[in-house]
Formats: sequence, C-alpha cells, structure tokens
Amino acid sequence: MTSPDDPRRRIPRTDTLLALPEVRAAAAGLGEQVLRGVIHATQQRARRGEIAPEQVAAEVVASIASTRPVSLRPVLNATGVIVHTNLGRAPLSAAATTAIVEAAGYCDLELDLATGTRSRRGVGARAALLAACPAAEDALIVNNAAAALMLATTALAGTGATDEKGVGAKEIVLSRGEFIEIGAGFRISDLIAATGARIREIGTTNRTHLADYDEAVTTETGCVLKIHPSNYYVAGFTSSVETSPLAELCRERGVPLIADIGSGLLAPEPRLPNEPDATTALGEGADLVIASGDKLLGGPQAGIILGRRDLIGRIARHPIARAVRADKLTLAAVEATVAAGTSPVREALGADADQLRQRTEQLASRATAATDIEIAIVPHDGRVGGGGGVGVPLPGWALALPEAAATPLRTGTPAVLPRSHDGACLIDLRCIPADRDAELADAIIAALRALR
Repeated sequence: MTSPDDPRRRIPRTDTLLALPEVRAAAAGLGEQVLRGVIHATQQRARRGEIAPEQVAAEVVASIASTRPVSLRPVLNATGVIVHTNLGRAPLSAAATTAIVEAAGYCDLELDLATGTRSRRGVGARAALLAACPAAEDALIVNNAAAALMLATTALAGTGATDEKGVGAKEIVLSRGEFIEIGAGFRISDLIAATGARIREIGTTNRTHLADYDEAVTTETGCVLKIHPSNYYVAGFTSSVETSPLAELCRERGVPLIADIGSGLLAPEPRLPNEPDATTALGEGADLVIASGDKLLGGPQAGIILGRRDLIGRIARHPIARAVRADKLTLAAVEATVAAGTSPVREALGADADQLRQRTEQLASRATAATDIEIAIVPHDGRVGGGGGVGVPLPGWALALPEAAATPLRTGTPAVLPRSHDGACLIDLRCIPADRDAELADAIIAALRALR
C-alpha cells in the first residue's frame, strides 16, 4: 500500500490523459488501443522513477506526436539504383497516388453506373494497357508477376488444365539457360513445378537451338515458356532462340508461346536497346506476354498478362485467378500510371547528366559551407535495378562523404539511403526529386555534424 506522500499518487489517470486535446486529436489516426499503449508505457516510466509525475502529460503528448500509424518510413533513395527492391521498387507518380486516394473509398470497381448492373472488374486499367500496347488483344492484371506466371502455366499446363478438346496437357518446355533464380532464393522452376506441370528441360546452360524445341514439343506440351534472364547475362560461346522462329514453330504445333519479359516495358526503350518489351514480343509472335507493374512500367506491384483474347479468357476463368486478382487500389494505380505516360522511374532513367552534376555541385557547396568539410564530387554510374537493363550504366555524379556518414543518414529524418563503396558514402541524386534537394542538404549537414 502506497503512502499518502508517495509521488506515484500524482501520476495522471488514464482517462485524464485520454482527454488531453492533443491526444483526442490524434485518435482518428492512431486509435484508442495505440493511444492507451503509449499512455500506459509513459505511466510505467513514472512509476519506475524515470520521469516525474508532472512530466507524464508532456511525455505522452510528445510520444504521440512522434507515433505514426504505419511502421514503414519514407526514404530518400540516394543509391542511383532506380528500381530498388529493398525500397519498394518503383515510386508511384503523382497521378497514380491521386488515383489510389480516389479509389480508397467506395468506387465503381465492378459497377456500371449508367445501368446499375455489375460490370467487368478493372475495365479502365485493361483499356489503358490495350491502348498503350495495341498488339495485345486482351489484358489481365493480377497481384504480381510471379502470380501471373503461376496462373498462366497452371491454366495451360498444370494439374487439371485442358485444351479445347478437353485433353489434359501437362508439359512446359523451358530452356536450361532460362532456369532463373531471382531475389531471396526464389526459383522460377520451383514455382512452375508447384502448378503440377512437368518441366521439359531442353538445351544447355549456354546453348539452346530451335531443333531442341522442335524435338521437345509434342502432343503432351501445354505451352512453351521463354523467360528473359533479366538479372544476369551469359557471354561467350552462347546460343538462344529468338521469339520469331520459336513462335512459328509453336503455331505449326498448335502450342501457346509465353514470353516472360520481366521488367514491364510495354514498348521499346531506346536507352535500353537490349531490354525486351511487350509490343515487340507480341509482334514477333508470342501468344502471351508476362510483365511486372512495379519495375520499368513504373507502377504498383502487379503482374500483367497481355496477348491472345482466347488464352487470356481461359486463364481468367481458372479458379486461381480469383485468388491472385488485383485489388482496386492496384488497378487504379496501374491505369493512372499507364495513362500518364510517364513516371518517376522513367524520369530517373532519362535524367540529364549535366543537370545532375549542377544539382550535386550546389548540394556540395551548401554542405561544405555549413560544416567546413570539403566534399568531393565524383563520377558515378546509376543502374536500372530490379533486373532491368543489366550491365547498362547510367552516367551521373555523386557526393563522396566519409563512409561513417552512412549510418546517421539512414537513421535520420528524413531517412537517406546512400551507397557505400570503396570506403566512401556516395550520394547520387538521380532518384531524388529536385524539390527535395534542400531537405537532403539538411540531412547531409546533420549527418556530418554527428560525426564530430
């Protein structure tokens, strides 16, 4: 039993703290459970004697002011890598962000407002894709590219798959040179095997010929799969089969050809001449193309299937299509991204090296003046990232800070992710909007001062 003069008796009650104007104002964004957790933690600090009872209210208000409804933190990407997987891949455009906000409430996702009857889901996003890629007869959007590949191969060759005659088709022909493993140990071949289909391996790691496909395609073939090795390339004594002759073979045998292009380009990109795109692949005869929405397309995470209307209809009717379908926010963001015709990814890809140098010099000058630390500017090649444009340098510039500055930059506000390389902390402005330069300068100055 506490004595009457025990200071813990002066700790404010929970209901008193909940009634504080600052706490009531925060309730809409954080909820009572979160607020009570902050209050109880602060009261416990007072009971342990870490703070005085009279400090509790102020500490609660300060804690709530710094508490965010989500744990994800915005980051300034100063690595020079445009599609950075660890940073959520493609940053959304203003158009896509607005579209998500507008779709967040009730919207006509599956409703024809003119008739009041149910409509097809994602009509606008589908129309935008077909307008941007006229070579496609139809389009289907699911929650990511792996899901798109799984769905397509399951519907065409997996367990329970049927062709127009109702005959089960269980083989997928795939070159050994295209057995891709991407991030976190994820293997394309494992995903395909999980569908129940049998993989018919052909060729070797470095050389596959049209004759290999010719020998492998039989009446047991559900589809032929051609995968772009997006995160690596093989040089030297190599051979692979282009889409056109492979498509001709598949047409002769009545077998669908799926081209997984990976990075999401809908049309050719002159700055990335070796990067495949959907329009070219379909023009060369691929029946279906699979692409990512959150890579070079510059939109949200999504898997996009483009191509023949009959095959996409067959895929869309498969039960798994329901399990992997895209939500309204993704559909809205995809439509806005495609319709806008530009995105932060495309802007960073086309950033002018001279303008980057000018911004970098201005940033160095400001940071040097504020800290009396001379900051060097060095040439620095950016990268596409996300498995796109492998080996393609994007010329630019970077500030070279002491390597120890990386930690305070990452943990500061705003959080800044630099590139640590050869004992230096490099700041590349390619992926940072120009209107954030002043904010970045303040972060650099604070990080350099923290090293003293």
